[in-house]
Amino acid sequence: MAENPYAAPRTHVEDIPESLPDGQFIPDGRGVPAGNGWRWIADAWRFMGPQRWTFIGVVLLFWILILAASFVPVLGGIAVTLFSPVISGGIILGCDAVRRGEQLEVAYMFAGFQRHFGKLLALGAISFGLGILLGIVILAIVGVTLGGALFTGAELTPEQIVALGLPMVLALLVALAISIPIYMFLWFAAPLIVLADKEIGAALGMSFQGCLKNILPFLVWSVMVVLLAIPATIPIFLGWLLLGPVLTVSVYTAYRDIFYEA
Repeated sequence: MAENPYAAPRTHVEDIPESLPDGQFIPDGRGVPAGNGWRWIADAWRFMGPQRWTFIGVVLLFWILILAASFVPVLGGIAVTLFSPVISGGIILGCDAVRRGEQLEVAYMFAGFQRHFGKLLALGAISFGLGILLGIVILAIVGVTLGGALFTGAELTPEQIVALGLPMVLALLVALAISIPIYMFLWFAAPLIVLADKEIGAALGMSFQGCLKNILPFLVWSVMVVLLAIPATIPIFLGWLLLGPVLTVSVYTAYRDIFYEA
């Protein structure tokens, strides 16, 4: 009997990864609804899809490198700050490759050393410098208010101890007030460098503008991160093996949502 030419093929046909559209780049980004803060996380989970284990492996390797560097006194911490944008930029490149229908590979983690290395390293240096500046401000506030009491050697009364807590609260509030705009400058800088080929100054400015236009979505994102972190932390932090990669990819999904028109 002749074979039916209209029948479905019997041999296994490999699934072709879905390729998502490039979209139109929006300089300085656009404002999106507040609910998109949750959507960035949900989209990140779906985006990882069948390559979820590869994403977990890449982020886990990143954490292991950070942990190993932390055992090196002083220089280890400096190296982590300097090279984190380089590795993060590589992971972002890997995310963009997945969007185009390609397979994620561990090699993408080190792609930042080959592409835009100078700008990404300079971004790490800027982050390091801003961190030092923030530390100096906090130490100055604490030192001015607590220095006299701590170095007199006199025994403090309970009332004095309570009073000394106020400068600590002030230092935390100042640190928060300074750190938020710092994060706004840095949050999308690496994606803008590796994907939009922006210079450092332009990337920092566009990142700040993109974040400024989306305060409410970022607030929703932050609240959801806190809520998800609770169950992720309870089983001896094992939940972070899933949540960590999802949050890492959510930076990319947020970047695409804010800086690209589908």
